[in-house]
Amino acid sequence: MKCPFCGTFESRVMDSRMTREGEIVRRRRECESCARRFTTYERVEEFLPLVVKKDGRREPFDRAKLIAGIKRACEKRPIGIASIEGIVDRLEQTLQERGEKETSSSFLGEEVMRELHALDEVAYVRFASVYRQFKDLNQFMDELKDLLQAKKEPGGVGGGGLDEGAGGTGKADSWK
Repeated sequence: MKCPFCGTFESRVMDSRMTREGEIVRRRRECESCARRFTTYERVEEFLPLVVKKDGRREPFDRAKLIAGIKRACEKRPIGIASIEGIVDRLEQTLQERGEKETSSSFLGEEVMRELHALDEVAYVRFASVYRQFKDLNQFMDELKDLLQAKKEPGGVGGGGLDEGAGGTGKADSWK
């Protein structure tokens, strides 16, 4: 492993620990040249599908890009990075289980919205406003009304009954 301090490729492992339910190995290393210590993380390379964008372009699934988008929606909200990474972990697991070579960006967006809907209403609305690209204030207000209605109904926000889609009203497909 290349030392980030001096660039030498010789280092030895001082300590190894499992993290995230055994999915990642954290290794503490010491450079044999400069004697400085650094940490590396090792995880199984998983096959993730290409993401088909709305304009037909295809690009590799990018975990960091997805985390950055969710972080933006969660700014100044009481949501820790562990919750955000949990959303992406569950999404990656879903993609692995589906085993498809390609997936649509709309599928990813709807899944993130479903997760955020259950986690934090403000983060959900922020993400939805960017993802769904509301054309005018009326579309935005309709989404807010749906959110408030879902909150009033049994099984609404935080009630565990979010199987109907991102807005809890079955309207998710009408925005595509």
